[in-house]
Amino acid sequence: MNSTDIPVHTDVDSQAFINDICPARNPVILRNVPIGPCTSLWTNEYLQRHGGTKEVKVHVSSSCNMDFINKNFLYRTLPFNELVERAGKNLQDNFFIDKKELYYLRSLGSDNRKTPADVREQFPELAKDIELPNFFPEEAAFSSVLRIASPKLCLWTHYDVMDNMLIQVKGRKKAVLFHPNDVEYLYLKGDKSQVLDIENPDLARFPEFLKARQYVGFLEPGDILFIPALWFHNMTALDFGVAVNVFWRHLDGACYEKNDVYGNKDPIAAAKAFAHLNKAMKELQQLPVDYQEFYCR
Repeated sequence: MNSTDIPVHTDVDSQAFINDICPARNPVILRNVPIGPCTSLWTNEYLQRHGGTKEVKVHVSSSCNMDFINKNFLYRTLPFNELVERAGKNLQDNFFIDKKELYYLRSLGSDNRKTPADVREQFPELAKDIELPNFFPEEAAFSSVLRIASPKLCLWTHYDVMDNMLIQVKGRKKAVLFHPNDVEYLYLKGDKSQVLDIENPDLARFPEFLKARQYVGFLEPGDILFIPALWFHNMTALDFGVAVNVFWRHLDGACYEKNDVYGNKDPIAAAKAFAHLNKAMKELQQLPVDYQEFYCR
């Protein structure tokens, strides 16, 4: 498979990001950007103490390749401090599935049906330690998500409709991205790829996958990965990992669904276009196949 290294830029300020990096619409790893004392403070013990006993909803799986389409995981609720303790270990004394189970947290809003995640509200004591880069207008901010993953956990390949920055605070992470133009090789179901193991893909089922170019980067604590909207991304925690993921509306606010608390619904115009297209295809099905093929051209 073809691959390209994600470029690394050091000491980037807001002007350089806004004027040069963001408009280029390519992923970039930003290094030596100030993010506060979190990288040195957030030990497992510190996270447990300052994150407290707040209950969080987590994904639990016996597979390192987590699959959202086929749901090879359970949803379970744990106190935050217990999640950190479990996710930081390779073998569990207490478990839901087995001793080697893996954990993944994607933090939710205070009312997960109405409000997006905001690390300052859900984890105020931890939020004091992290400085979010001023790389977009404050009014464009959408959410800030705390993510925690067990070592070796790989998160399914998917795309987001908003620009976002993944701030890697603790542990190393491997990031593999795919250009939006390679969508035809990724075997999508909704916004997620059906190719679960991108290191060893099932080529009998997904023969075109090898045509997709991988953009590969390795994140160290303190690194920031800029993921432009519509770029597919697959993340593997090489160690026990903690990150803060910041999303913002880079398009006009009117383009987005107002009730989308996760920020993963297609823009309104795209959703309407899909609806019209589906209707048109159903109309064409009333005709013989040769007519359908002719008018689809």
